[in-house]
Amino acid sequence: MARQERTKTIVPPNSPERWGGVDPKPPPHFDEPKDPALLEYVHGGRTAIITFNRPQAGNTVTTALGVRLSEIIEEIETKVTVRCAILTGAGQDFCRGADLRERKAMDSEQWLRQRRAFDRTLYTLRNMRRPIFAAVNGRAVGGGSEFAQSCDFIIAAENASFCQPEALVGISAGGGSTWFLPRQLSPGHAMYQLMTGEPVSAQDAYRMGMVVRLCPPAELMNIALEIAEKIARSGPTALAAAKLAVREGLGVPMEHGMIINLEAHWRSVLHPDRGEGVKAWNEMREPNFNDPDR
Repeated sequence: MARQERTKTIVPPNSPERWGGVDPKPPPHFDEPKDPALLEYVHGGRTAIITFNRPQAGNTVTTALGVRLSEIIEEIETKVTVRCAILTGAGQDFCRGADLRERKAMDSEQWLRQRRAFDRTLYTLRNMRRPIFAAVNGRAVGGGSEFAQSCDFIIAAENASFCQPEALVGISAGGGSTWFLPRQLSPGHAMYQLMTGEPVSAQDAYRMGMVVRLCPPAELMNIALEIAEKIARSGPTALAAAKLAVREGLGVPMEHGMIINLEAHWRSVLHPDRGEGVKAWNEMREPNFNDPDR
């Protein structure tokens, strides 16, 4: 019996399909927005919305955008009324990574200088005391996906996707995905995504645990705001303690994790919010929690 030959579709090295998810080409005469990242306060200042604001360029991150994000996050951390933050993108994309057009003329020293700036931004994001989650409204590519991974959790529109295509342009991912993806997906799926650059749909990301909630695209931000308001009703000191315990407890032996857990627990027990929360429950009213920094 003759063996049937399998037909394979080979993508030529110079095929546009190779670069389709890496970096969009902006329209001719693209004017940069006045502010590459936007900050809005809603719910009486209890929720902060951070928006990547370069939609004509897929919300790709320039040096200026990275610096602006650091400033925004630092501002949020000083606002005593803010209880939760949301990170999202303007237009059809969440964020399609670094702007490769800006990097085209960079030498190694300039590239590393920009990398340091991006590292500061991601470090500031990862170490926010207040809860922050990503509302991924479209494609999250490269560093864009890593921005989402660096948040406390991810919700996504049903048409969103996640992709780590850095190896296609000859570099290794540098924004944290080699640490986050094995924990948010699995080691095997992380390797596959990092090695092939193949996008993961929002549905698959939800199935594998990277995304905690799928949303119809038109309802994404309404759902995000509902979640933020739920978070804002909780004790801010307790939230900060839980966040710290989860982050520090990842990957440590169980009993070490229990020590971290109890330290976070006692930190919240000794705070005045504990007494206010118990009193409010017994009186069946909304608690009046204090600012966690006091």
